[in-house]
Parts: sequence; C-alpha cells; structure tokens
Amino acid sequence: MSRMGDVLAGFHAAWEFESDSVLIRYERGLRTPKLFQALGERRVPYRAIADVTLTPGRRGTVVLRLELRSGADPLLAAAAGQLKEGSDPYRLVLPAERETLAEYYRDEVRDRLTDSEAAEEFLVGAPEVPLQFKAYDGKASFDGKIAHFRWFWTGASSAKWKAGDQSFPVTELSGVEWRSPEVFEGHLRLLRRDSSQQPAQADQDPAAVVFGLGYGPVHESLPFAAAVLAAVRPAEPVAVTPAGTPRRDPADIAERIRHLGELHQAGLVTDEEFAGKKAELLAEL
Repeated sequence: MSRMGDVLAGFHAAWEFESDSVLIRYERGLRTPKLFQALGERRVPYRAIADVTLTPGRRGTVVLRLELRSGADPLLAAAAGQLKEGSDPYRLVLPAERETLAEYYRDEVRDRLTDSEAAEEFLVGAPEVPLQFKAYDGKASFDGKIAHFRWFWTGASSAKWKAGDQSFPVTELSGVEWRSPEVFEGHLRLLRRDSSQQPAQADQDPAAVVFGLGYGPVHESLPFAAAVLAAVRPAEPVAVTPAGTPRRDPADIAERIRHLGELHQAGLVTDEEFAGKKAELLAEL
C-alpha cells in the first residue's frame, strides 16, 4: 500500500489496508448483519487471499470482495458455501461514486497476492472462545478444547436423552458438519474419528444438535462451528487411502450430495458450484 493504515469505509464495515493484511472492522448498527456484529472484526493476511474483485452492486453501489484461498479460513470452511450474499463477511458494499477509489485498492491488493492455490492450513484466525448457543434440542458450548452438548428434555429425542449429556475433546474429532439453520434440517454435527458409530439422522445422533425456528442462528452456530474446526485441524490427520483421498462413508457422501441438491434448488448454490462440489464428493468414495 502507498500508505500504512489506509481505510476504505463502506456499508456495515471498514477495511484497513496494512502492510501484511486487510483488517475488516464491522459496524454494530441495527442494520448490520448479526454475523458481522458477532465477528467484530476479521484480519485477513494477503497470503490468504486468492483474488479481489470489484463488481456492480444494487441500487447505485459497487462491491469489493476478497476471494480467499480454499481452506484458508475456518469460517468459510465450516460454512461450505451456505452463506447468503448479504452475510458474506468479505464483501464491502460502497456507493457507486467511490468506484475509482475501490479500483485503486483492488489493484493495490492484487499486487500483494502470491498464491491462489488451496491452503494447507488455516491462515485466518478462528472466532474467539468461549462460545455457546441454544439449539432446538440442547445447549452447545465450546471452551477451545472440549465441546459440550446439554440436552433439553422438551426437544431432545429419546435416543439423545438416553445417551445423556455429551462432551467431545477436539482430539477425538475429525471435523464439523454445519447445515445452515436457514434451510430444512439445519444442524451442527461433530464428526468423530470413528464415524461408523454415528446415526445418519442428526436428531438421533448424540454428536449433533438440530436447529429450528429461532434456534442455532447463523451468527451463533457458524462461529461455533468454525472455532471447533480450527481446534480440530492441528490434531491427528484423518486416515487416508493410498491415493491420498480421505476415506468416507458412502451413505454420508450420498446425504451430502442430497443436501447440496437442496441448496442448488433453493438458489443458494450456482450450477457451477453444484457440479464442482458434487464431483469433489464423488471423488472421495
């Protein structure tokens, strides 16, 4: 950047361009998306960015957007393409008259980018712990090392109530599955290393909490999922086949493809994204 600490302010956020990163500070106004308010700020190193784009927006606006490298951010990894456009934390909406200034910063950022390939580790920090939220069938909490599920007798299935409250050290987990509460069958599932023991249905799985109307909102459950995922990543790698592809349960792959199809039909995933992700999932069989 030509000057340290240059700031570009838009609707709901301001981007500060530093020597090694972009610091995004989110507003706390009533109209600011709740996810932005929950995040507070995000520091994105230039090495985590694959590209930055500038496109026309709605109603006399332009949109500056950071396109992060795949696997660089635990928040986007947990979201798995399910965030709506208005909840994308890496979009900065600006009045159209600031397009020339936005073009300048786009070009300045692009000059600092070095890699667009998938990242081998998270380069953007995870949301800070402790974190907690209320799901339909229980309360989830995470202190950075152990995730806890405490069931509500009014919502938990008999299978969960019989299993009792659950605690999951991150060392026993292989990942996280987050299904947005804004779509049907939203849930958060902790993936255990021995996945053969996990029921297919989230409402029967003691390692999952299910969402519902008003329960597990995006701004609470997604940062939770991202924090758990970031804590799991340094643990022992998931077992892989000789070809280097993680071994996955075919039933789990089929379920994920079905859910992906629902997102596609709902218009939350483009044709290109649907085809690409489906191919990735099939390649894991």
